[in-house]
Amino acid sequence: MRAKIHLEGALKKVLADFGWEWPEKAVIEPPKDKKFGDMSVNVAMMLAKQAKKAPRAIAEDIQGAMQSDALIEKIDIAGPGFLNFTFAPTFWQATVGVVQEAGEAYGSSDMGKGTKVQVEYVSANPTGPLHIGHGRGAALGDSLTRILEKAGYDVEAEYYINDAGRQMLILGGSILYRAKQLAGQDVAEPENYYKGSYITDIAREVMDLNPGLLDMDEAEATEICKVYGKDQILEGIKVDLAAFGVRHDVWFSEKSLVTDGKVDETFADLTASGMGYEADGAYWFKSTEMGDDKDRVLRKSNGDTTYFASDIAYHDNKFKRGFDLVVDIWGADHHGYIPRMMAACEALGKKGGLHVILVNLVNLLRDGEPIAMSTRAGQFETLKDVVDEVGSDAARFMFLSRKSDSKLDFDLELVKQKSMDNPVYYVQYAHARICSLNAKAAGAGMAAASVNDDSLALLDTTYDMDILQLLDQYPDFVEVAARTQSPHMISMYLQELASTLHRYYSNCHVLSAEADVASARLMLLNCVAGVVKNGLGLLGVHAPESM
Repeated sequence: MRAKIHLEGALKKVLADFGWEWPEKAVIEPPKDKKFGDMSVNVAMMLAKQAKKAPRAIAEDIQGAMQSDALIEKIDIAGPGFLNFTFAPTFWQATVGVVQEAGEAYGSSDMGKGTKVQVEYVSANPTGPLHIGHGRGAALGDSLTRILEKAGYDVEAEYYINDAGRQMLILGGSILYRAKQLAGQDVAEPENYYKGSYITDIAREVMDLNPGLLDMDEAEATEICKVYGKDQILEGIKVDLAAFGVRHDVWFSEKSLVTDGKVDETFADLTASGMGYEADGAYWFKSTEMGDDKDRVLRKSNGDTTYFASDIAYHDNKFKRGFDLVVDIWGADHHGYIPRMMAACEALGKKGGLHVILVNLVNLLRDGEPIAMSTRAGQFETLKDVVDEVGSDAARFMFLSRKSDSKLDFDLELVKQKSMDNPVYYVQYAHARICSLNAKAAGAGMAAASVNDDSLALLDTTYDMDILQLLDQYPDFVEVAARTQSPHMISMYLQELASTLHRYYSNCHVLSAEADVASARLMLLNCVAGVVKNGLGLLGVHAPESM
């Protein structure tokens, strides 16, 4: 971050002196191969047309003008005009002071400038316990909320409760069916119903609370079962998410959209904009105007509203609550629904206001063997079971170790291993290892050095430079993760930092070094521990002091 900021500022000054403007497509980034220096810049090639010179000649001009920069040790020109910069060791050593001074705020920025963002995630139907697939979406949404806040956005996390529609009726019917079975009635098995043992448990409870349940009208009894079942399952979901360290600021009821008149309000908005109309006794969304193959029914001729109608009204409500950006986290099977929802938002005057992140399947394994999962059939590993077995930290880190739209193999036995092959253990151990070093140092009467020119000058090996450069990049990773809404970027960074730390420990004496060198190295490693803890916090994972 500091390297990029310094280089961009210096380059812009030089370009201004030459009468050139900073090209929009200029890129400053670390080269893929460290032999090309610390930072590589394509600015000379992007200036060719504007400066009316060959890129390499432009690069030579820039190279000459920047020779006096004391923080830059070397400037090389590669290929047709790439500029490769190597910073002086003093520049990287100063990173220690920056990290220490910022403390827990290191990596924070005002990139978001207070933009109001709503992140909606999990939103599983309250028809059964959360399974491991929901857990991946939960970890993603919660971590994204943390990252966006770190980057200066004003974020609210929301859970959309699907407490209306056909699935809720199936839930009520499933509970009533089990209640009849418990009472010894000979009843036909429904064609579609929820079969998990939790349904039988709820049926037993609802019968205890309503002794005359089976003497009631079928519709009334189903409604009682539906409401009680929904409330009990939703309470369980809240408990499981809390145990998983997941936050939701708002729990929004789908049913409230109808009872509060929000659906009718949205229909009126669509009609006013010319995007909604009545035909054949039904109400339609003119989605063909947005490139859809046909217009979509929002209210059927019998008066029932469609799922799409509720979804449009829900998003309309989101924007009317003042959010500048709405982020939805959906299962990968909803891919085809994205263009339709985008079109609806555009029809409501909010083009570009919706961003959808897809979460792909989780293949749950045990010792390499797949575990079958089906909510309807009642065959699944619940999120609670997984968290109870492997822990919240391990589960969250694994969920966030890959891009969300990539399939993920989650092996319960591998994740429990306390070995360097386990990614979460590998990263957490980096923090614990430094804490252990500090404890040993204290026992030997040693302590980390204070930040000053003398102590910083002792951080002069290539291993020191590797760590210092990675520490400097952390704010960049946080900003990229926020801008691209990709929490896995933080996981990738932490694994690289942990790898660099473990390599440092293997190649550099710390406590056994000369006293002043040992203190300087402890000072550096404490910065690493702080950044590891910071990054793990963005993933919702703890940084243990011992393992």
